[in-house]
Amino acid sequence: MDLRDFFRRHPKAALGFSGGVDSAYLLAAGLQLGAQVQPYFVKTPFQPAFELADAKRLCQQLGAELKLIELDVLALSQVRQNGPDRCYHCKAALFTALRDQALADGYSLLIDGTNASDDAGDRPGMRALKELSVRSPLRECGITKTEVRKRSKDLGLFTWNKPAYACLATRVPTGEPLTPQVLEKVERAEDALFALGFSDLRVRVFHGAARLQLPAAQLARAAQEREAIRQALSPWFAAVLLDLDPR
Repeated sequence: MDLRDFFRRHPKAALGFSGGVDSAYLLAAGLQLGAQVQPYFVKTPFQPAFELADAKRLCQQLGAELKLIELDVLALSQVRQNGPDRCYHCKAALFTALRDQALADGYSLLIDGTNASDDAGDRPGMRALKELSVRSPLRECGITKTEVRKRSKDLGLFTWNKPAYACLATRVPTGEPLTPQVLEKVERAEDALFALGFSDLRVRVFHGAARLQLPAAQLARAAQEREAIRQALSPWFAAVLLDLDPR
């Protein structure tokens, strides 16, 4: 089965849209194939502002109306406590909210951008998707991340080379409670590093300090500019550590 077959069989679907590479391509492909694909962005404290901005920009490029769902996932103790199954509970809450809104809007099929390169064994949230009957057309059609990027470039999507970006909750060690304050600190610190010209990075919380993970090609520069980095992150972290293992 290819995407043409999928959307021929399922011409109307609600898409969990993150603004990332995969869901962006799936939306573009579905619309190009004549399907009625409605993108929904579920806004939580776990998404940085630039993700929503990218989602809006991509929808504008494609002429699609983006629907926004606000969800306070931190109100759920299973998510807030940040246990080993946090991702499952978070994904279940997100797609339950999406399902309820989609059904109210007349959409009975939910789809997401999981691709064929995603390891189901390493994605606790996939269990929630299965339980909620969320379909993953890219995965079902055997389309890998590499192919998604290639096809996105061919379609002229600005997301084609966008780095993978895990949610802000992944920056906090498992078992350490999640709060709006710590998530905001991480987001602001990452924004500060982006402003300095670094990219494809993570700022992880480590015993109250910021532990920076950067691509190998950026490590030498980070060491040279350590004082600028320290000052840039000082409003949020008193101590900054550089992880010498590249991302």
